[in-house]
Amino acid sequence: MNPAIYVALVIALSVGAQWLGWRLRLPALLFLLVVGFALGQFVSPDEVFGRDLLFAGVNLCVAIILFEGALSLKLRQVRDLGRPIVRLCTVTVAVSWVLISLAARLLGFDLRVALLLGAILVVTGPTVINPILRQLRPTRRVSGLLRWEGIIVDPLGAILALLVYQGVTSIEGASLWRELGRLGLTVVVALAVAIPVGLGLTAMLRRHLIPDFLQGVVFVGVALGTVVGSDLILEESGLLAVTALGVLIANRPGIELDRVLEFKENLQVLLVGALFVMLAGRVTPAEIADVAPIGLVFVAVLVLIVRPLSVQLGLAGTETSRQERILMSFMAPRGIVAASITAVFALQFSQAAQTVRSQAEAVMDGDPQRGRALMAFTERLAGMSGQVDRLVPLVFLVIVCTVAIYGLGIGRLAERLGLASASPRGVMFAGSPAWAIDAAVELRDLGVSTMFVTRRSYDLDAVRAAGLRCEAADFLSEYAVDEMDLSGIASMVAVTPDDNVNSIGSVHYRRALGRSNVFGLRRTDEGEDGDSTTGTVSTLQALTAFEPALEHAELERRWRAGARVHRVAISESLSWARFRRLVPDSVAMFVVRPSSTMVATPSMAAPRNGDVVVYLGEALPDVVEEGPLTRR
Repeated sequence: MNPAIYVALVIALSVGAQWLGWRLRLPALLFLLVVGFALGQFVSPDEVFGRDLLFAGVNLCVAIILFEGALSLKLRQVRDLGRPIVRLCTVTVAVSWVLISLAARLLGFDLRVALLLGAILVVTGPTVINPILRQLRPTRRVSGLLRWEGIIVDPLGAILALLVYQGVTSIEGASLWRELGRLGLTVVVALAVAIPVGLGLTAMLRRHLIPDFLQGVVFVGVALGTVVGSDLILEESGLLAVTALGVLIANRPGIELDRVLEFKENLQVLLVGALFVMLAGRVTPAEIADVAPIGLVFVAVLVLIVRPLSVQLGLAGTETSRQERILMSFMAPRGIVAASITAVFALQFSQAAQTVRSQAEAVMDGDPQRGRALMAFTERLAGMSGQVDRLVPLVFLVIVCTVAIYGLGIGRLAERLGLASASPRGVMFAGSPAWAIDAAVELRDLGVSTMFVTRRSYDLDAVRAAGLRCEAADFLSEYAVDEMDLSGIASMVAVTPDDNVNSIGSVHYRRALGRSNVFGLRRTDEGEDGDSTTGTVSTLQALTAFEPALEHAELERRWRAGARVHRVAISESLSWARFRRLVPDSVAMFVVRPSSTMVATPSMAAPRNGDVVVYLGEALPDVVEEGPLTRR
């Protein structure tokens, strides 16, 4: 197949699979793998690109993905989680490696192959963690633990796998001190490359030497240069170097990264989808079926024994709660790094056996003893080669199963532990006018969580007196935008009296909540239809809240005139149209359903039977001509 056609097909299918996953609220990775397996029956990526080009591209794409994830790792967000994160990235990794290797050995793998498999599967990764977190939206602490573990352990797992591979394929055999020395040297080289590059890049940003429109592509170029340059100095140090580079840049003060993050998030979605489709296309259903009997047992051991035990040992004695440790024990999906390094090492393993055989034949005449030793070592490698080839379908089976198990089951577990909501539907208010506080009380009585963000002492007292959750922070502060715990929150309504603050805030909160879930009051400077010289540009506007849409001053006037917040259930006897006739001056604020909370808007569909409408206006009359009404 023509490479251009293949690439276009892969991108189109991967985007479609990810959209379908979002639409059905299911892990998109499952659809990506199904698409990849199906496409692989018609054309293999090896045939299109060749193995060397394919894996070189995979390595660079993985580097960009890790760099994008590392740019979101800010130390101030996990000030109270430093020790747990260190333990997750050291003790938990070591315990996982030992237990996975032992499980693989008991299932019949050679010890050296088992050690390699254990090193590969210690990783989790941002490509599978982040989509689950976007949908789940757990507490800040849990989110921080999972993000840091996934992003930091990915390059460490790749390095660990490389060290094991080198020990297995070296005729001198593995030596603990030699491998530890290699590990230390890898860390030194990675930091020696990342630190000067990071300092130089941030200095250029501070001095405005990189124009805004070039920032995204410059960061990609620097990330690729870092990974390649570090690998040239020391093999497989590049992933750690590019991860360290991202963490360094993310934590430099006074650096604005919004443009870069938005560009790289879009790029990451594209790369993740394409990589999973292409790598899955290298595995046939027959290979999956061949390893399925032992693979399913292996997955059960990983999920039920290895992960819980390694997390409990790793986090024992740390400042994490019992609920947090339980949730972490059942959250370890494998992602693109596991898939890519397995495929790379399987290929390199067979090449290593051929290389050693060639060396043996070359020295046989001059040094028969050395030649026989090399031949014997070649036979041992050949004996393991068949098992190594089975690692690729086995790891893909692990990826499919762990993503399905954790992606579909983690929501209910997190909800029962009180660390997240499987279907978040809470509302955050930016600002705290009296009518918004009363609306929040009505929502709370309907089982909807709410949160206010304000710093004015009078407003804080009013919110707390009503028994509502409140964050004492400026709506646009660094804490509120980057660090505030949004667990259970699905939408935001900006209700401050300052239209510009509401607009600016809506732009920032789109990243966390999504554009369709960010609302603001009608602006006082709304432009005239068809006149582009009036009003505010659409990119600075949130969706307009409430029906009808009113400015802050008008809502305040109605409140002072005696309008209050009530709720009413739409039913056969009280249709939406009838309610509007009975209370014509009412302002619909929220529509509450059993599984969702909608912010009312001028363009919303009419509420249906069973919906509860929270509105500002007069109370419904007890009896009207058409029959009795039940009201609050």
